[in-house]
Amino acid sequence: MAVVITLADTSEFDPWRQNARAALQRNIPPEHIVWRLQGKDADLFSRAETTSFEGEIRREIRLKASSLPVLKDVLCHSSPERFALAYRLLWRLQDDPALLSIPTDPDVGQARRMVQQVRRAAHKMTAFVRFREQDPTEGGRRRFLSWFEPDHHVLEKVSSFFAKRFADMDWLILTPRGSISWDGSTLNCSFTPCEKQALEDDVERLWQTYYASTFNPARVRTKAMRNEMPRRYWKNLPEAALIPQLVAEAEKRVAEMAAREALPPPKFHQAVQDRQRARVLREQTPGGLAELADDIRACRACPLHCHATQAVVGEGAETAKVMIVGEQPGDQEDLAGRPFVGPAGQLLMGCFQEAGIARESLYLTNAVKHFRFTTSGRRRIHQTPGIEHIAACQPWLKQEIALVKPRLIVSLGATALRAVSGPSDRLRDIRGTLRHRKDKGWSHLCLAHPSWILRLGSTEQAEQERQAMIAGLRQIQSVL
Repeated sequence: MAVVITLADTSEFDPWRQNARAALQRNIPPEHIVWRLQGKDADLFSRAETTSFEGEIRREIRLKASSLPVLKDVLCHSSPERFALAYRLLWRLQDDPALLSIPTDPDVGQARRMVQQVRRAAHKMTAFVRFREQDPTEGGRRRFLSWFEPDHHVLEKVSSFFAKRFADMDWLILTPRGSISWDGSTLNCSFTPCEKQALEDDVERLWQTYYASTFNPARVRTKAMRNEMPRRYWKNLPEAALIPQLVAEAEKRVAEMAAREALPPPKFHQAVQDRQRARVLREQTPGGLAELADDIRACRACPLHCHATQAVVGEGAETAKVMIVGEQPGDQEDLAGRPFVGPAGQLLMGCFQEAGIARESLYLTNAVKHFRFTTSGRRRIHQTPGIEHIAACQPWLKQEIALVKPRLIVSLGATALRAVSGPSDRLRDIRGTLRHRKDKGWSHLCLAHPSWILRLGSTEQAEQERQAMIAGLRQIQSVL
C-alpha cells in the first residue's frame, strides 16, 4: 500500500524534510509514496489521506552539504511534482553522491531547469517590485506597500534582500503566495495567500516623469526589453503604461536629437577644453627632447596613465634621419621606461642587425605612450590601444617629428600607421611600400609590427614575415 503525504503548497522546507527523512530511514522507495498538495489533489474515489511511517529505522541518511541548496530550490518551484522529484533525488543520492553533477540524467536535468526558473523568478521579483508609500506609523517611520505576482515560491529567498536594501523603512509585500514584511527589526514571512489591493501614491506620477525623461530612444531594442521585463509583470509596474508610446515615438525623437543644435558645454567642461587648447598652443612651439619627455611623463590626457607604471618616451639622437614608430609600450617597456626592450623589440633589433642598421642611428618611439593591458592572474596581457588613446598621444608624436625632423618615418603595425598617416591608409595595402610625402617633408615606410611575427610562433610563415621585415628595413640604407 502506498504512503500518502500531504503538504501545503508553499516553499517550507522543514515539513518535506521531516517526512522525507522518516520515509528514507524506513527504506520506502519513491514509487511507494504519493505526494499531494493540501486542498488541491483531493480525489472523490481515493481513500482518506493518511501518513504512516510504521516500522523500525533501517538505514542512515547521508547527504553532501552542496546538495541541500539544490533540493531547497526545487521545493521553491510551483510544480506539484517538486516534492516527488526532490525525494527521488534524495533516494538516489544515497547510492550515488555525485548524481547532481550528471546533467544528462533525466531527474537531474529536470531539477536544474526548475532551479534556474526559481532563481530567475527571484531575480525578477527583486527587480520589479514597486513600493507605494502609505500613511506613516505611529512612531513616524515611513511605511510602504507593494503587490507582486511571482511565478514560484520565492518569498523566503528574496526576503533577506529586501530587508537589507530597505532597512530604513517599514514595508509589506503582498503576493498570491503569501507576504513578507519588515518593521525595522523583525522580518516576517507568511504563506497565507493575499488579495490584490489598489495601490497609488503621490510619487508614482513623479516616477513616470523621471522614467520618460531618462528613456533613451536611440537605444530601443524591444526584444531585449521584453526578455528583461516580460509582459506578465507589466500590469504591476507604473512605468509600463508609458513604454508603448515611448517606443512608438522613438524614431521621431532620435531625429529631433540629431537635428537639435549643440548646447554650450557646462563650466567645468569648458574649463577642461580651455586647458586642452592652451596645451595645444604650447605644443606648437616645441622646446627640446628633454623638455618634451618631462611633459609626456606628466600627461593625463587619457585614462591609460591610471594603470600604467610610467609613460615611455622616445629614445635616440635628436638629429636622427630615421624615426621608428611602434604601437605602444609592452609589459617590459612599461617597467623599464625604454622603448623596444621586450620580446618584440629584441626581434626588431635582430632584424636591424641583419639589415645592417645600427640602433644608435635611429630615433625609437611609440604612437601611444602608456601601456594598455588587461590582467590575467599576475600577468598583464597586451590590449590594442583605442582611437581615443591614439588621438590623446597625437600631439606628442607630432612634436617629436617636429624636433627630430626625420627624413624617413617607419611605422610598425596598424596603430602606428593610423597615428602617422591617418585613418585612410590600410596596412595590407601599403605594407613594404616607401612613399614620399612632399607635403610633410619626409618619406614614409609601413611595415608589420614584430609582435605579429612573434604570435606566429616557430612556423614557416613566421620566418617569411621576418625576412619580409628585413627586406623592408634594408630600404632605410638609402636614407642613412
